[in-house]
Amino acid sequence: MSSVEKKWTDEQIASDAVSKKDIVEFLHSSASNKFLLENKLNGKIQNVVKTAKKPDLILAYNRLFETQQFRTEDEQDATLVKKESTNAAAATATKDASQAAANELQASQNQEAQVPKYKKTVVKRGSGTTPRKGDLVSVFYKGYFNDNKVFDTNITAKGKGDKPLKFKVGTGRVIRGWDEVLLTMQKGEKAVVNIEAEWAYGKKGVPQAGIPPNTPLNFEMELVDID
Repeated sequence: MSSVEKKWTDEQIASDAVSKKDIVEFLHSSASNKFLLENKLNGKIQNVVKTAKKPDLILAYNRLFETQQFRTEDEQDATLVKKESTNAAAATATKDASQAAANELQASQNQEAQVPKYKKTVVKRGSGTTPRKGDLVSVFYKGYFNDNKVFDTNITAKGKGDKPLKFKVGTGRVIRGWDEVLLTMQKGEKAVVNIEAEWAYGKKGVPQAGIPPNTPLNFEMELVDID
């Protein structure tokens, strides 16, 4: 899609005749995935409509035409963009912050071994080998706070087409709690892991992803493969 014409005038889009859903559907069909991520408009349309405010959607609508970041024919469905960001080990909108936190945590891994700052409860025992540092692992997970509110997952309700998160374990690509616990898991193992804040995102947290500073995190994890 090389160019897109404005669908509404300023007066029309501000009126009650144009709903939030109308604007979101237009942005999903016209804007690039990069634009949607930058403006936090990716994901299921009904979820975006529920959380977004109309003035912000109008600003995004006008910004799209200012930046000309229109969708191309080879881009995947905008409702699936969240999964792509998950496979990058963090929401794309928070990639820089997550990488900075991972780098900081990796530096701490070079210090002397200390008492593990996580608790693992095995739900299903694996039958394979355990990974070593540098191995490529594939993981399904659901992350949630102590109040059970889910903040990230790569598992859908239907489960069809779900793709595991892949990364080299023990190399600082994820939070330290993940690096440490995965080195204790067998292929095929499922576990519930409670990670203290120090081995999660620490004092900084990840505000862009809704993770406050000094927050312990919980994960349901399944180590599905080791390469």
